[in-house]
Amino acid sequence: MKYLTKEWYDTCQQTGLHFGLRVHKGAGALDEALFQRLYKRKGKEHVKQEREIYDTDPRFMLESDGQVMTRADKAFSGEEITVEDQMVYHMPPEERAHIEKLIAEYDVRPAFDEKQCKDKYKEAMEWNFQYHAEKLPADILKQIADIRVFALGYCTSEVMQQLKKKSAENTQEMERIGQEYREAMVNQNIADDVHRLVQFHDCKVTELLHADNLVINFDNRGGFTEMNKLTLIAPEILKQEGEVVGSHWLYQELYRIDQGYELHVLLDGEPMPELIVSCTDIIAETE
Repeated sequence: MKYLTKEWYDTCQQTGLHFGLRVHKGAGALDEALFQRLYKRKGKEHVKQEREIYDTDPRFMLESDGQVMTRADKAFSGEEITVEDQMVYHMPPEERAHIEKLIAEYDVRPAFDEKQCKDKYKEAMEWNFQYHAEKLPADILKQIADIRVFALGYCTSEVMQQLKKKSAENTQEMERIGQEYREAMVNQNIADDVHRLVQFHDCKVTELLHADNLVINFDNRGGFTEMNKLTLIAPEILKQEGEVVGSHWLYQELYRIDQGYELHVLLDGEPMPELIVSCTDIIAETE
């Protein structure tokens, strides 16, 4: 990758360092009683929310079946609505069957397990403590008295100001590189329909088959494309780092070369896999 690199991706993840945080006057000192009080409060809120979700009857999802829908432009225009402006929504059979399955499971569900919920919350928070300790800028981290209180969503006003400043700097850098990337892609003079062939964002790579051609198969259920197979003709793998199979496709760069194309791919993982392949042609299809 030349632009959408691992470093660029890390910068993108640090454009909202202050999001979800509140200033707390007690966050400037290590105070076990404060942490325990905040942890208990947040834990109760979490259990309440999870219980509400668990007890939500899925029957409400059937209410849209048979509902009369009006064209948005007519609904807000103030004009008289005619029959032609409306339609009745009929739920597809497979969607109704899925909802009915959810209802059947809901009706026989066991009682909400509060202990299990608390245990999972504890595990999640312990992971969160470690995550912030590893990901926060070092110069800001050393000013945080208790990373546990920070992970619960509280910090001093001084730390908040620095986080906002750092987030703004990261946003500016992210946008600068993004603009350079867009300009570079335009300069490649590659048709939009070719660019669309390699847009597999959030699709999971399930197979990487290298013979005469390089075939990449996907589970596209989390992605934004109907395509689930990418074939690179007469390929040469220029770089392959990390576990590509099993990882999710994040970003790509496509360059024109003398004999075809050079595809750069960044995938999600730890460490983040990267793949660079040159080829004479690109085929994307649905199987």
